[in-house]
Amino acid sequence: MTIESGFAHTNGAAAQATASRPYYTPVGNEETVFKAAYRQGLSIVLKGPTGCGKTRFVEAMAHDLGRPLITVACHDDLTTADLVGRYLLRGDETVWVDGPLTRAVRDGAICYLDEVVEARQDTTVVLHPLADYRRQLPIERLGVTLDAAPGFGLVMSYNPGYQSVLKDLKDSTRQRMVAIEFGFPAPEVEEAIIAHEAGVDAGTAAELVRFGQAIRRLETGGLREVASTRVLIAAGRLIAEGLPVAVAAEVAVAGPLTDDVAVGRGLRELIEVYLGESAPE
Repeated sequence: MTIESGFAHTNGAAAQATASRPYYTPVGNEETVFKAAYRQGLSIVLKGPTGCGKTRFVEAMAHDLGRPLITVACHDDLTTADLVGRYLLRGDETVWVDGPLTRAVRDGAICYLDEVVEARQDTTVVLHPLADYRRQLPIERLGVTLDAAPGFGLVMSYNPGYQSVLKDLKDSTRQRMVAIEFGFPAPEVEEAIIAHEAGVDAGTAAELVRFGQAIRRLETGGLREVASTRVLIAAGRLIAEGLPVAVAAEVAVAGPLTDDVAVGRGLRELIEVYLGESAPE
């Protein structure tokens, strides 16, 4: 039997040594808490709305700590084998191929499980001995238990305001984690982020933030999500590309947020009020 590592790192340690730090602006003490928890070998869960910067934050922390980062986008078809590994046939040979979690454990990387509650609960149970003082990964198919290599870190994220009660972290998982709460940045911070990421001027960034805040204040059931920093950046990038402001806001913000005709009409009215242009019908 041959054992192979079948997943590449998102960022290798050597590459990180020369790469620039991913752009991230702290909004509180989240960087200090993350680094303290990591140094103590504690697992971390990031809670906050979609598009508020959780993934970029983890990328910046991995860069600061000089660790490779392996990111797994969780979904309801994710199995334990997807995380840990499986046997595959290669010609006449049976080959064990490590999953991303096993690769991180062996190599001392940070493993980031994005939207972890989307994974089946029987899958996330495998994380328990890794997330507590044992820092071990049992691999039943191999009959071995791996001790996490120095530098290994386990980070999860989810959006508690979006997932239903049926998709939530088990209490036994929660109590193994240090929780860091995320929200949308203060207006001046969000404006700076949008100006930097989208390449627009400060005035345009400020208008987009005011528009986004107006959507976040809406009380309606027709919105799939509120306007995240991510969608405001997307609108800014389209504006930087030369699209009219109203068109950019319509296709990057209003369109993705709702399929409801009445709510969509209300968002187009907000575009006119806050961005000074009528959105196309």
